[in-house]
Amino acid sequence: MSEPATGIAPGQTGLTHRQIQVVYLGLMAGMLLAALDQTIVATALPTIVGELHGLNHLSWVVTAYLLTSTISVPLYGKISDLYGRKNVFQFAIIVFLIGSMLCGLSQTMEQLVLFRALQGIGGGGLFAMAQAIIGDIVPPRERGKYQGYLGAVFAFASVVGPLLGGFIVEHFSWRWIFYVNVPVGLAALAVTSVVLRLPFRRVQHKIDFLGAALVMGAATALLLVTVWGGSLYPWGSVQIVGLTIVGIALLAVFFWWESKAEEPIIPLRLWRNNVFAIATTLEFMVGFALFGAIIFLPLYLQTVGGASAQNSGLLILPLMFGVVISSITSGQIITRTGRYKAWPVTGTALTTFGMWLLSTMGVGTPDWQSSFYMFLTGLGVGMIIQVMVLAVQNSVEHKDLGTATATESFSRSMGGAFGVAISGAILTNRITAYLVEHLPKGVPASALDAKAVAAGPKAIAQLPAPVRTIVIDSLANGIHLVFLFAVPLCFIAFVLALMLPERPLRTTAHIGVEAAAGEPLLPETEDAAIHAGRE
Repeated sequence: MSEPATGIAPGQTGLTHRQIQVVYLGLMAGMLLAALDQTIVATALPTIVGELHGLNHLSWVVTAYLLTSTISVPLYGKISDLYGRKNVFQFAIIVFLIGSMLCGLSQTMEQLVLFRALQGIGGGGLFAMAQAIIGDIVPPRERGKYQGYLGAVFAFASVVGPLLGGFIVEHFSWRWIFYVNVPVGLAALAVTSVVLRLPFRRVQHKIDFLGAALVMGAATALLLVTVWGGSLYPWGSVQIVGLTIVGIALLAVFFWWESKAEEPIIPLRLWRNNVFAIATTLEFMVGFALFGAIIFLPLYLQTVGGASAQNSGLLILPLMFGVVISSITSGQIITRTGRYKAWPVTGTALTTFGMWLLSTMGVGTPDWQSSFYMFLTGLGVGMIIQVMVLAVQNSVEHKDLGTATATESFSRSMGGAFGVAISGAILTNRITAYLVEHLPKGVPASALDAKAVAAGPKAIAQLPAPVRTIVIDSLANGIHLVFLFAVPLCFIAFVLALMLPERPLRTTAHIGVEAAAGEPLLPETEDAAIHAGRE
């Protein structure tokens, strides 16, 4: 075995700039896989749920992915301490690819939701490992200049994803938006096998599988309450009341267990850290608002706006450009100044205003206007998420780095899961009520099936003119409420951002600190390992 890394001066990362670039190449390959999937799926969702039947299931196509990726993130962090970041990163890629293939083969909505959940297990590992590796090798003060690399990945995925997704839906089958992950994933496996060589210190852990199962059960039960309540079952029904009791009980047991567990999946002591507590709560609110609202933008563009799947990919690009521009810019300026608080404050304010503007869209809103609203919202979002990760990583001790980063991501994703579920329930219930109120006289009740096919733009175009107008109006009305619901949530995030403490950014990376302290760093492979301090 190669010798442990030694001779790293305090304050240094232990890796040269060239070596960090090589490591980032491996990270970008995996991140591209997850980022491309998100942007491709968004523009295809209306067509998918239209073909497999059920607007009321649209939220679960997203929620299932978010739920499993959320729960898996903290587990990935600790498992990677045992087996090395690279091995776990590649495992996540393989799981993601298997889930993608099965999604493409789905014949029913239930199958698609199940396989999206499997895909989420892999997707959670891709983001978790990338963030953990970045936290290991790059000091917080220097991290901004390296964000440009990841920004380039998201910029590429933001531009290519919606266009590719729209093109595939228009000219082929929506199933190919999942199959296209296979060549990208195989390329990511090849790149990470060659370039991703990281030293690591093996840390023995007791994995909190019971804690993960408890929080998964609680979240699933409470999500089902939001989705089924008022639609499939009355709010006062035995099913809804029972699920509510089960969800709350499992949540209470989870908190009790986490206070007793030797290595809890979410350590409760972290909440005594003001930066962590505020940042994590802020991320929950932002995730709740953003995922709950923005996932319905392609639905608005393709139904209310009348755009094709391909054109909706073009129309959603301003949102993506806004995110990329502000995330890269904020990272560069934070590196130069060492100050980060102003960015989430400005970002949450912009996002709140942007969400309100999006809520004003309706039938007849010009494309340039909706594009400006999306760009403004994207600018705000780009100033929040990565900066919150940086603030959390900067505020905790090394022993808590992986867990704190994972918990912060967990909070944002869990907010997103609940946001998508509740927003989907708002949309479905509002559409149902609007259709009942405005269905033209003489139109048979069977025309209410338009609600089920409303996610399919082609199906809407084939409806009788009076019914088609009502369906489009009902969708515009429902999506208006979804965006309006996000406004107060974003405002709460703005208030939390004002309360966020600002601490000086460290100038040391965790790998450098460990090596300087004489702690052995083990290569993840026997040969060709990149050692700290070695060209």
